[in-house]
Amino acid sequence: MRKTRSGSSKTIWTYAFQIEPPQTERRLRTIKTLLEHEQADAQRNARTWVGRVVLEQQITHILVVSDSPEQSRDVNRRLEAEFKTLAVGYSMTAPMAVADDAAPSGEDGQ
Repeated sequence: MRKTRSGSSKTIWTYAFQIEPPQTERRLRTIKTLLEHEQADAQRNARTWVGRVVLEQQITHILVVSDSPEQSRDVNRRLEAEFKTLAVGYSMTAPMAVADDAAPSGEDGQ
C-alpha cells in the first residue's frame, strides 16, 4: 500500500535554454552566478526556482525548474541579456508541468 503525503501538492514546471555554439564553464561564470542568486532569492521568498548549466559537446543547456510556468521573469531577461553579451545563439523551450515527486511518508517508501 502506498502512503500519501499530507498537504496539497503544487505543480512544478521545467523549461530549458539551449545555447549554440556550446560554451565553456569559464565563459558561463556570470550566468552561473546569476542562477545562484536567483535560486537564493527564491529560497528566501519560499518559492521554487533552480537553474543548472549542462555542458555538452554540441550544445549547452540551462535547465530550469520552477513553481511557475511564467517565462517573462526578470531572471530570464537577465539571462537573455547575458547571451547577447556573449554573442551566442539561444532558444527557450516551452514550459512543461512535471509531477511533484516528493517522497511519500513512511520508512519503506511504500
